[in-house]
Amino acid sequence: MEEQTKQLTEYLAHQLNISAKQIDAVLALLQQGSTIPFIARYRKDSTGNLDEVQIVAIKEGAETRKEFLHRQEFIVKAIIDQEKMTDELQAKIDACTTLSALEDLYLPYKPKRKTKAQAARDKGLEPLALQLLAQDAIVPETVAADYINEQVPTADEALQGARDIIAEIVNEDADTRAAMRKLYAASASLQSSVMTGKEEDGIKYKDYFGFEESIATIPSHRAMAVFRGFMEGVLRMGIQPNEESAMQLLHKRFVKKQNATTPHLEKALRDSYKRLLQPAMESDCRMELKTRCDEEAIAVFADNLRQLLLASPLGGKRLIAIDPGYRTGCKTVVLDEQGNLLHNDVIYLHQEQQALQKIQHLISDYRIDVMAVGDGTAGRETEKLVRQLQTGLPVYLVNEDGASIYSASEVARDEFPHEDITVRGAVSIGRRLMDPLAELVKIDAKSIGVGQYQHDVNQVRLKEKLDQTVMSCVNQVGVNLNTASYNLLQYVSGIGETIARNIVAYRKANGPFSTRQQLMQVPRLGDKAFEQCAGFLRIPQAKNPLDASGVHPEQYAVVEKMVKNLGVEITQVIGNESLVAQLKPEVAADSVGRLALQDILRELKKPGMDPRSPLSDFRFAEIYTVDDLYTGMIVPGKVTNLTKFGAFVDIGIKQDGLVHVSEIANKYISDPAAVLKLGDEVQVMVLQVDKQRNRIGLSIKQAQPSASSTASRSKEKNKATPSDQPSSMEDALSKLQSRFRK
Repeated sequence: MEEQTKQLTEYLAHQLNISAKQIDAVLALLQQGSTIPFIARYRKDSTGNLDEVQIVAIKEGAETRKEFLHRQEFIVKAIIDQEKMTDELQAKIDACTTLSALEDLYLPYKPKRKTKAQAARDKGLEPLALQLLAQDAIVPETVAADYINEQVPTADEALQGARDIIAEIVNEDADTRAAMRKLYAASASLQSSVMTGKEEDGIKYKDYFGFEESIATIPSHRAMAVFRGFMEGVLRMGIQPNEESAMQLLHKRFVKKQNATTPHLEKALRDSYKRLLQPAMESDCRMELKTRCDEEAIAVFADNLRQLLLASPLGGKRLIAIDPGYRTGCKTVVLDEQGNLLHNDVIYLHQEQQALQKIQHLISDYRIDVMAVGDGTAGRETEKLVRQLQTGLPVYLVNEDGASIYSASEVARDEFPHEDITVRGAVSIGRRLMDPLAELVKIDAKSIGVGQYQHDVNQVRLKEKLDQTVMSCVNQVGVNLNTASYNLLQYVSGIGETIARNIVAYRKANGPFSTRQQLMQVPRLGDKAFEQCAGFLRIPQAKNPLDASGVHPEQYAVVEKMVKNLGVEITQVIGNESLVAQLKPEVAADSVGRLALQDILRELKKPGMDPRSPLSDFRFAEIYTVDDLYTGMIVPGKVTNLTKFGAFVDIGIKQDGLVHVSEIANKYISDPAAVLKLGDEVQVMVLQVDKQRNRIGLSIKQAQPSASSTASRSKEKNKATPSDQPSSMEDALSKLQSRFRK
C-alpha cells in the first residue's frame, strides 16, 4: 500500500508539475475528510499555498489514476486466468500510460461475440491465414484447395476465411492501433452533411450542411453544434483521416514483399480498416472529442456561474420588487432588510395612473430605499413606468433567469406555503438584488442559463463541477449563521443538507447563535464537521468578536497571544489597522505557519470582508425593441454570457446581442473571458440586425472613443437616408457571417 501511494504521488507530481510533498499533504488531508475550500483556506502551510484549482486537479487526478490502476489489475487477472500472460505482455501492460493503450493490449483476450474470424478459425483456416500474412512463397489458390471440406466447399471461401482472420489480427495488433490513433489525432477531420429532406427543418444548422474541420483544432462550440445536429437527426457526421493515408500506414506495416499472396493481404488490410479499425477509431475519436468539448463547455459554464454567484450584492435594504407582466399584471412585493415579505399587490401597465399611485403609496408606507424590476417580458416598460415617479430612489433591472424555476420549487413552497407562484417569483427578484449568491443557491445551477450546450454535455460531470463552483463561492464569501437558509448552509464546507436543516431547526428552537461553539450542540455536527465549517460561518455582534471574522476557532489562541503581548483587548484590535500593524506575529510563530499568520492579520484588519465588489447604478439606453436599433448605433450593455466564440450582451431589449471574439478588443484574443466577465458594463456598436434569424451583431472595439466619429457619421447617414438602412444591414450581416465561418 505504501509503495502504491508513493507511485501515485510520483505520477501526479509529474503530470501536474506540483511537488510530491505538496501532493502527499493534499491527499492526506482529503483522506482525513477535509474539503477543498477548507484545505485551500486553512491549510496553506501544509500544502505550500496551493489554490482550489490545484487541489481539485490533485483530487481528480488521483481518482482517475486509481480507476486506471483498477482496470489494469482487472486486465492482468483476466489474461492470467486464460493462461496467456507472458513476461513481454506483462511489461507492455505495466508500461501503459493511457486507458486506450491498455484496452488495445487487452483486445485480443477480451471476451467477444462470435466474429467472422472466429468462425473461420473454427473451420481450421488459421494456418492458411498465417501463411498469407507472412507472405510465404505459395500459390494461394493451390494451398487453399487443401482446406476444402464440408464446412469450406471452395478455395475462394477458404481464402475469404483466411482474409477475415488476417483482418482481425491487424485490428487487434496494439502497435498498429497506436499508430492509427496517432494518424487520426494528427489528420482526422470532423465532417457533416445535411440529411435528405431536413434542409428546411434544420435551417439553424445551415453552416454545417457541408462542413469539414480538423479534430485537432476545431473549437468546442462548432463540434458541439455538429453533435447536436447529429443527435437531432438533421446532420450526418463522420470522423476520419484521408483513407489512402490510413491504407498506406497499414501497407507499410504489413506488406513486406510482392508475390502471389500480396493481393490477398492487401484486400484483408482494406477490409480490416473499413470494417474494424475505422469504426473503432472513429468511435474512440468521437468519444475523446466529445469529452474534450464537454470539459471546455463545462469549464465555461462553471466560470460564468462563479461570476454570477459573486455578482455585486445590494445588501440589506427595504425594497419594492416587481415581476413584470402584461396580461396578468405586474406582481409587486415589499421586502424588509432581511428579505422578509411584508406586502404583495398587483399593478397593471395599461392602468398607468393607478399603478403609479399604488407604487407611490407603497414607497411612503414602507419607507422604501430601492426598487427592483425583473428583466423579463415587459421589464423595460415597467422600468420606464417606475422611473416616471422621479422619486430619486435607485431602480435596478434584475436578471430573472431561474426565478420561475425557484417559484415552482419545493424550496419556494416551504418558504411561502400560502403564496402563489407569482408572489414567490417577485420575492426571488428582490432577494436576488440584495444577495445574488444567497438566492441563486436555491436554484439548480443548470437552470440559470450561463453557458452553452448544458443539456448536451455529461450531466454527472456538469453537476459535479457546478456543485464545486457553488461550494467554492459560498465559502469564499462566508455565511451569516443566524440568517442563512438551509439552501445556503448546505454548501458550507463540511455541512451538507442534513446538518444544514438541523442548524436551521436548532436556530428556530433556541434563537440566534451567540457563539460558534454552540454549533457543537447541533445534532450530527461533530468535531470534524465543526473543524471544516466554523471558519466560514459568521456571527455578527457575537460575544467573541472573532466569531464574526474569517479567523478559525483553532487560531483564536494565536490571536489572543499576539493581542496580550500588545497589552490591549481583542475588540480594540479588530478593524484597527494601526493596532494590527503593531502586533508581533513572531510571538505565535511556534504554533502556526507563516501563511496562516498572514491570513489572520489580514482578517483582523478587515474582519469578515465581503470579497464582492459594490453594486453600481447602471441604466440602459432608451430603446425597448429591435425596431429601435440601427447599424452604427452605440449603446450601453451588460455582459450576460461568455462562450469561446464571443460574448452575449444585454442592451435592454428582449434579445441579447453577440459580440464575436474578433470584435471584443483591438488586439488578438482567443478567449473572451481573458478580458470580460459576467456583469461587465460595456459600450457596444450595433453591427447588424437580422430579424429573421433573431440575431443582433455587436462590437465592443468599434464602440471605443476612437470609433466615435465613425459611429456619428453612420448615425447621421441612417437618419438622413432611411432607404439606405437595408443595404447597410445586409453588408453588416454578410460581414459578421463571414467572421463566424472563419
